[in-house]
Amino acid sequence: MSVPLEGVVAILRGITPAEVLAVGHALKAGGIRVIEVPLNSPEPFDSIERLAREFGHELLIGAGTVLTAGDVDRVADAGGRLVLAPNFDAAVVRQGKARGLLTMPGVATPSEGFQALAAGADALKLFPAEMLGPPVLKAWRAVFPKSTPMFSVGGIGAHNLAAFKAAGASGVGTGSSLYSPGTPAVELTPRALSLVQSWAAA
Repeated sequence: MSVPLEGVVAILRGITPAEVLAVGHALKAGGIRVIEVPLNSPEPFDSIERLAREFGHELLIGAGTVLTAGDVDRVADAGGRLVLAPNFDAAVVRQGKARGLLTMPGVATPSEGFQALAAGADALKLFPAEMLGPPVLKAWRAVFPKSTPMFSVGGIGAHNLAAFKAAGASGVGTGSSLYSPGTPAVELTPRALSLVQSWAAA
């Protein structure tokens, strides 16, 4: 099964390998289909490998804060299928494509966005979304190819998710409003369900 890159992306910054499967199952039960493990989390490649092994093609498992081509290789070797970054680095995008991964670099200007697409990026991460709010996203939508997947990340929660979708977001990345280190897994399913339902209804 091929999981589409759209909707709510769960960002598990600070997740540990010991808790990652319980968190993954809780998020899946809440309707999340895309999970990102930032590489500045403890033992991130272990967590990615555990998620990839457990969920196979049921979920799209990826890595965030991917800053080097070497990191891309480690993500691919761990079974991840998506690489995200806070910045655009052509070498990271090219290596992601060489390894058959989906790539979503972070961009903050139209120039960066077009350069990222030219390098082969599959989607654009508008980061930080607090700065690149719905009006900016709407303006970008008017000039980028209509088929360009655009995700808003940074400060996204139930309170503003609908506004970004209305402006043209293909999806949103949500971190602390969904998960923070130590959050009991039992609390994650209702949180995830609320965000997924809000996105669907927007």
